[in-house]
Amino acid sequence: MNVEQLSTFVAAKWDAEIVPRLMDYIRIPNKSPMFDADWASHGYMDQAVELLAGWARQQTIEGMTVEVVRLDGRTPLIFIDVPGEGDDCIVLYGHLDKQPEMTGWADDLGPWKPVIKGDRLYGRGGADDGYALFGSLAAILALRDQGIAHSRCVVMIEACEESGSYDLPYYVDHLAARIGKPSLVVCLDSGCGNYDQLWLTTSLRGLTGGNLSVKVLEEGVHSGDASGVVASSFRVLRQLLSRLEDETTGRIKSDALFVEIPEQRKAQARKSADVLGDAVYSKFPFVNGMAPMHEDRTELVLNRTWRPALSVTGVAGMPPLDSAGNVLRPFTAVKLSLRLPPTLDGASAGETVKALLERDPPYGSEVSFELEKASTGWNAPQLSEWLETSVDQASRTFFGEEPAYMGEGGTIPFMGMLGEKFPGAQFLITGVLGPHSNAHGPNEFLHIPTGKRVTMCVARVIADHFVASQAGLTTGVAASGAHTHHGDHGCC
Repeated sequence: MNVEQLSTFVAAKWDAEIVPRLMDYIRIPNKSPMFDADWASHGYMDQAVELLAGWARQQTIEGMTVEVVRLDGRTPLIFIDVPGEGDDCIVLYGHLDKQPEMTGWADDLGPWKPVIKGDRLYGRGGADDGYALFGSLAAILALRDQGIAHSRCVVMIEACEESGSYDLPYYVDHLAARIGKPSLVVCLDSGCGNYDQLWLTTSLRGLTGGNLSVKVLEEGVHSGDASGVVASSFRVLRQLLSRLEDETTGRIKSDALFVEIPEQRKAQARKSADVLGDAVYSKFPFVNGMAPMHEDRTELVLNRTWRPALSVTGVAGMPPLDSAGNVLRPFTAVKLSLRLPPTLDGASAGETVKALLERDPPYGSEVSFELEKASTGWNAPQLSEWLETSVDQASRTFFGEEPAYMGEGGTIPFMGMLGEKFPGAQFLITGVLGPHSNAHGPNEFLHIPTGKRVTMCVARVIADHFVASQAGLTTGVAASGAHTHHGDHGCC
């Protein structure tokens, strides 16, 4: 491999084609179905699909087929089959659906407004995860530019990952014969601790959650008349949340929602904390005077990757401040998002939370917890020697630093699904979501140089995979690591 030629090819491809197409993609408000119930009639998802698939069809890869697969009543999926040499197969995965707008964007930025500032491309979805299709094919094109052999590659881009990938199992089953049995899965939907080296994701948390509602009255009444007689629905809800979470420390109270953290993951957390230093927490936009939840950086890494944590992400039953009268409101409802340890079964965790919140309603109030999602996380199998060596050399070549290994706090349901279906596969899970990139939030951006370097690293790994496959090193069940069952729903 001529490293300089590969680097030049990838950089030129990004500058001339990928960045402009990503800007077009950012302009499309193709929110995931959970956030746009009428996505099919709005047509934005189809626009995004055609934009990405259209670019793929323009690429000169001999024998490649690009297909938009559509199952009745489900979001579409882009399926790209790139022929290769030998009998082995690589799956490269990404998604094109987006999170909703979110408030708080800078005055000159917006979710559907692509803006380049320096080496950053701002806008919703560029880094999460619109670049995945472009990066995957650019890596393959870079190898073919030099005549470097590679195995058959299957690129799958789904359209409901941000809603929990609930359509994906149906597509995987529908396409099983065409996918084959991959020995390597490459996922470009993850994060990076910094922009200085290649980061491999070693685990992903699971997720459960839903809508918790407390109803105390049939209608609102005068607060002066009822307060002290009728319990506030907000106070009852607060009481219920205290069953689940210690409001002082944030620690989840139920032991059933914890797992034993593997020693290897603890060691990786310590090393990541040393590499990142204060960036473990300083990457977040704290208000002035705000401190992280723990002084020990390693504990913060483990909190983020291997321990359960609760977020309240939405509320209903409360009027806006400027129209809130002196009324004891009839109900309060909140949307709960509970991140779970990677190896904890998501379905059973969801039932544990539901039972905890609904039992013995205070004052006999109406309490309901409607489960929306329950997804098991993922713990990576041990890296094969060939892949560990390839990743090390790729990071040193294209980033100038050794790779780093760390779990991620988000959820990618596809990983658990593939880990279950292909227990012998190796996994390269990486991404461009680094410090301040703020996926799902305001001012989300893609760090363009990292996108280029990750593409180069993927090309190197694909090339090394073929060499390893010819030597018989890519077959067989992975050496070790937790294997978990995939839950029904989840979201990144």
